[in-house]
Amino acid sequence: MNADAPLVLIIMGSDSDLSVMQEAAEILKKFTVPYEMRISSAHRSPTRTSAIASDAADRGVKIIIAGAGMAAHLAGVVASKTILPVIGVPMPGGALNGVDALYSTVQMPAGIPVATMAIGKAGAKNAALFAVHILALSEPALSDALKAYRVEMDSMLENIDLELQARQ
Repeated sequence: MNADAPLVLIIMGSDSDLSVMQEAAEILKKFTVPYEMRISSAHRSPTRTSAIASDAADRGVKIIIAGAGMAAHLAGVVASKTILPVIGVPMPGGALNGVDALYSTVQMPAGIPVATMAIGKAGAKNAALFAVHILALSEPALSDALKAYRVEMDSMLENIDLELQARQ
């Protein structure tokens, strides 16, 4: 991997999404996957959003993670401008606490797919992990790192269980 070129683009519709999308960035950092973060709205800055999506592959980006709330058209607009895999993360909030964003992201018309994760921070983390899984198909070191991550999660849970058992 070229450490200088971002492999993953994290794009969000608003700066209010940053605290959620930072979770994706933390996962990518853990796996030393280069990324960049951008803020651009499908509704408020459609020309700039289209350009960011259209130019991503030429800049070396392999996967795009798009987070947006409410009408949540960002992932779909981005996907329509590139053939890179796009992973949508619905943001919590609004009158329906993110359910509207989930439906907007997951219900893409046939022909322009968007992989959709859970609402909020869990979705952002899983989007980054899914991106790492995709990249690991051609990067054996990432594949090994994912296997180690799974072992680490199992070990951590086992330790928590042991602490629980000791308190009883």
